[in-house]
Amino acid sequence: MTFFSTAKSTGILVIAGICLVLAFSLASTSYAKDKNDLPEVSSDGLHLVKDSKVRVAYAKPGASLAKYRKLILLDCYVQFKEDWKHEYNLNEVGLSGRVSDADLEEMKTKMAAEFKKVFTKELETEGGYEIVGITGPDVLILRPAIINLDPTAPALDSNSAFHRTIVRSAGQMTLFLEFYDSENKGLLARVIDPRADQFGGEADKFHNRVAADRILRHWADLLRDYLDEVTK
Repeated sequence: MTFFSTAKSTGILVIAGICLVLAFSLASTSYAKDKNDLPEVSSDGLHLVKDSKVRVAYAKPGASLAKYRKLILLDCYVQFKEDWKHEYNLNEVGLSGRVSDADLEEMKTKMAAEFKKVFTKELETEGGYEIVGITGPDVLILRPAIINLDPTAPALDSNSAFHRTIVRSAGQMTLFLEFYDSENKGLLARVIDPRADQFGGEADKFHNRVAADRILRHWADLLRDYLDEVTK
C-alpha cells in the first residue's frame, strides 16, 4: 500500500498532493468524498491525483521524490475542530472536567511532540531515512499539520473510577502535509487525509494517545512505503 499513486509512462514517479484552496484555517471543512467534485488543477498549478491513497491529493506535474534520502521534519502545527472546546465543555457537569485555554495549548503541544516522535521513529529508526537540519540536493522538507483535531474525552482522568466511560471511537483528526525541495524551496505536493479511531475503548488521556499513535503510524508507514518504492 503506497502513500502516493505512481505514473511510469515517462519514467517519472508522480507525487501526490492536495488542493491549495484547502488551508489550515479550514479545520471544519467537509472534504469532498467524490474526487470528481474537485478541480483538476489547483490555483498554484498542482494537478489532481485521482488514484492516490489519501482523501485529497494534488501534485506538481513531473515532480519526483526519487532523489530524496534525507528529510527535514518541521514542527507540526495543530488545530482543533472549530468550536471543539466550547462544545466539549457544554457536555461537562461542573467545572473540574472542563477544558481551559491552557489545557488546549498543552494538548496541542503534546500532539505536535507525538507527531514528531512517531514520524521520526517510523521514517528514521525503522525506515533508514535520515532526519537532518540542513538543506541539500537530496533533502526533502516535510511541513506537517494536524487539523480538525476532535478527541472524544481528552480531559478525563484515566485513574478516576467516577469518570470511566467506554466510547466507540477516541476521536478523529486530519493530516495536512506539504512537501518542498529544500534547495529551491519549491512546493512539490500537499496531502490531506482525515482519519478516525476505529477501535474505541475507555475515554481517557491514555487511550486517546494510543489511538492517536495508531493513526500517526498509519500515515508515517504510508509515506515510508512510498519513499521505499520510489528510491529503489
